[in-house]
Amino acid sequence: MDKNTKFVELKNIFNILHSRRGCLWDKQQTHKSLVKDLKEEVDEFIAAVNKNNYRNMQEELGDILLHVMFNAQIAKKQKRFDIEKVIAGLIGKLKRRHPHVFGKVKVSSTRQIIANWNKIKQKEKCAEAIRLRHK
Repeated sequence: MDKNTKFVELKNIFNILHSRRGCLWDKQQTHKSLVKDLKEEVDEFIAAVNKNNYRNMQEELGDILLHVMFNAQIAKKQKRFDIEKVIAGLIGKLKRRHPHVFGKVKVSSTRQIIANWNKIKQKEKCAEAIRLRHK
């Protein structure tokens, strides 16, 4: 993969914004302080979808991505997780929940796909609850 992707550039921008020479406002934000703005961006995206306004959808998805990156950067500074772990978790979830694509499960309808997704999701939630109880 090309090391000079737009994603790498975006990660570098967030590293700069949160560096010593970065933006004071950005560095003062917390997960909680960003929630209201994230909700607004999601609502604006939904409004753009309802209007079939692809130009606005693109812009609002960028704003939502800004919040994903921002929250991942905050977690990185707290040594909790970073955007790479967020992406790795998403990749794992997508592969697990699409066994008809990445595994050997056979399906013949979207109804089966959704049923499988929900079963897998429920198993994951149960396994997580058990893991937390034994911690």
